[in-house]
Amino acid sequence: MEGIEHKTVRVNGINMHVAEKGQGPVILFIHGFPELWYSWRHQIIALSALGYRAVAPDLRGYGDTDAPDSITSYTCFHIVGDLVELLDAVAPDQDNVFVVGHDWGALMAWYLCLFRPDKVKALLNLSVPYLPFSRQFPPLDGYRAFYGNDYYMCRFQEPGDIEAEFADIGTERIVKEFLTYRVPGPIMLAKGKLFGNSADTPNPITLPSWLSEEDVNYYVTKFHNKGFTGGINFYRNINRNWELLAPWNGCEIKVPVKFIVGDQDLVYHMPGVKEFIHNGGFKKAVPLLEQVVVLQGVGHFITMEKADEISNHIYDFFRQFV
Repeated sequence: MEGIEHKTVRVNGINMHVAEKGQGPVILFIHGFPELWYSWRHQIIALSALGYRAVAPDLRGYGDTDAPDSITSYTCFHIVGDLVELLDAVAPDQDNVFVVGHDWGALMAWYLCLFRPDKVKALLNLSVPYLPFSRQFPPLDGYRAFYGNDYYMCRFQEPGDIEAEFADIGTERIVKEFLTYRVPGPIMLAKGKLFGNSADTPNPITLPSWLSEEDVNYYVTKFHNKGFTGGINFYRNINRNWELLAPWNGCEIKVPVKFIVGDQDLVYHMPGVKEFIHNGGFKKAVPLLEQVVVLQGVGHFITMEKADEISNHIYDFFRQFV
């Protein structure tokens, strides 16, 4: 795509695929599930044309990056470790960089700021706010109590189970179901009726204007080759991360931050999230939070649905720190 370069970098014991373009201050783009570096294609082209070096890896378990077999190799420490070593490898002359994250990538960006604030000049995060978990019970226990066992994060826990159901439906269908999901509510994956569909008579899926068949085919090819297990293993470490993060309980994010979310994003409608964002909790946890932007009529996959708008937000925020 328009001069985007691809290379493999050895980091933290794995081979990581990286897409990059441009020269100048580095912007590290961190994707979510079920995505790839490709979800940042519009921002890579836009920001590289504005004097930045855009760097977008496939996270471990995704795309052309290695996927370790062990579930326990996908904790927040492994992911952040990959990113720190990636920055050391691709930008050894830059003490700190700009970071943009979405979905799981946003969560890992928060943890990067928590563990290594010296590496981050400023952060623009999308969709997932920094939500300090209660220490009273593990997060999955809360999700299961509130949503039930069919909630997608709960369904993802048993190794091999959801992968088998995904295989029955087919990679293309799964990719389209996720990327076109616009219900401002939880994803429910009842056994034999994923996304509310019967396996025999699934509802037709119409792609939105911002997602072409060519785009879908890129994701489908990569997930067909790699499988979904690597990405799902992030979810299988939710409770483990909760245990590992105990030493950071009560710590604040101390880098400059801008946060953007769509008002139709399922994360925005999780219990308590709106109140946390707008009633002071978010600002308390992230003291240098400069702005919260809620885009009207926009869903979860905001980097593609509002590509130009997100690129402009990134540029406008980061240029004050150059």
